[in-house]
Amino acid sequence: MVEITSLISEYFIPRFKRILLFAGILLCSPAFFSQDLLKQKPGKKMIEILHADDGFDEIEKHTGKRLTRLLGNVSMKQENIFMTCDSAWFYPGINQVKAYSRIHMYQADTLHLYGDYLFYDGASETASVDGNVELIDKETHLFTQSVKYDVANKIARYNTGGRITNSDNTLTSIIGIYYVSQNLFHFKDSVNIVNPDYVMTADTMDYNTKTETAFFTGPSEMEGDSIYLYCEKGWYDTKNDISRIWKNAVIDNRQQVIRGDSLYYDGLKGYGLAFRNTSITDTTNNIIVKGDYAWYYKSPERFMVTDKALFIQVADEDSLFLHADTISAVTRSDSAMKDYRLMRAFHGCRIYSKDIQAKCDSLSYSFRDSVIRMYIAPVIWSEENQLVSDSIALFTKNRQADRMELYSSAFVTSQVDDLRFNQIKGRSLTGFFKDNELYKINVEGNGETVYYLIDGDEIVGVNQAKCARIEIFVEAGKITEINEYQNPEGVIDPPSKVNPETLRLEGFSWFDLLRPKKMTDIFRK
Repeated sequence: MVEITSLISEYFIPRFKRILLFAGILLCSPAFFSQDLLKQKPGKKMIEILHADDGFDEIEKHTGKRLTRLLGNVSMKQENIFMTCDSAWFYPGINQVKAYSRIHMYQADTLHLYGDYLFYDGASETASVDGNVELIDKETHLFTQSVKYDVANKIARYNTGGRITNSDNTLTSIIGIYYVSQNLFHFKDSVNIVNPDYVMTADTMDYNTKTETAFFTGPSEMEGDSIYLYCEKGWYDTKNDISRIWKNAVIDNRQQVIRGDSLYYDGLKGYGLAFRNTSITDTTNNIIVKGDYAWYYKSPERFMVTDKALFIQVADEDSLFLHADTISAVTRSDSAMKDYRLMRAFHGCRIYSKDIQAKCDSLSYSFRDSVIRMYIAPVIWSEENQLVSDSIALFTKNRQADRMELYSSAFVTSQVDDLRFNQIKGRSLTGFFKDNELYKINVEGNGETVYYLIDGDEIVGVNQAKCARIEIFVEAGKITEINEYQNPEGVIDPPSKVNPETLRLEGFSWFDLLRPKKMTDIFRK
């Protein structure tokens, strides 16, 4: 090994003497300085040659530039940039280097750049490395065929396809820019992140190698065994499994599909937040919950939705819609330790389906027995009939009403005309459904009725009766038959004998103005 300062040895002296006269002429030539030395920018330090096994000074024939050919174990530096290679052409007049084979360029002992060929311009402090390029910055490795590196600003670029490894993530793209000081990659065109748990694809993406966070700036997807994610803006912390996404944002955790204008999800905690135009879809149970704000836990499963909260029980022919101020659900266990979901709705509950409508202050829905329980001034409408009581339980089967039970002060009302109403009341009531239509009602305890007898379009009488038990049959929403049991007593009067406005049983009410006539009415205050 011979240092450059010792290359002028006895072996080189004769050769340098032979070219000394010619070199002196060139160095004194104004053309030489105008084409070479004057191109060096002021304030930039010259590239220093630290070592080479051999060296030759010559003039490049096709450019006329002075150069030094360095051979064997070459090392050079400019300020804090070091370069090593097998051989190099050094242009001292313009402060440039062309280096060949086993290129190693490193800066501050943190960034290392390897390749087969290097062009370095000391004036602009820029480098081009080609052929089997590898850039290493701490735990980040970039593999590509060509890199342009801005030494002064610490920016590396490639546009021929690259592969980056960082922790458990492998990233690929056609175009990439690496901002070394910021630990930030900008990827474009066919971007992929492959992780043992998922694969992420996008057209444009940024990635911070220190925090291992991906930033989405266009249509992006992430898919794994336990999650699917789509958005057009947002970020995903791959180290901590936390995401915040927006613009057509979707998260599918393989149990529910969550949508919203803005979504936050912590995969390790199984916890999510959704803001504006949110929805949680349970495809297993055909349920959709919507609102403008929601939170969610995956295990044990629970959620809460508020601000225009809407619950939808999807069915082929007649979906059920529920609106309330707040809708929530929790997971419970029965005596056999089998988990089931219990949903609750609070304040201003309204229900609409094609065959049944309802209102109450609050309700619960158990997925164990498929029962809707309504509390505080509940009302159910089924075709022409209004049913009220202190509390109501609606039993469903195969997403259709099967029966309902009215507890304490049960009252059934149907309108005959503007002044007259059929009325049935009792201590409790059970209604039975067939194909989602009410067809029979049983009233138990303290039964009372007011029932108008109609012949064609004419009212011919009014029946007032009391008994212990009443059985009513309904067809197409109209009462067709009433059977009274256990000591019935009553009278049938002509319609003209009584004032219909005063013929009201105790507890009578008519809430038709509150009845949802269409789905959007459930949002009416």
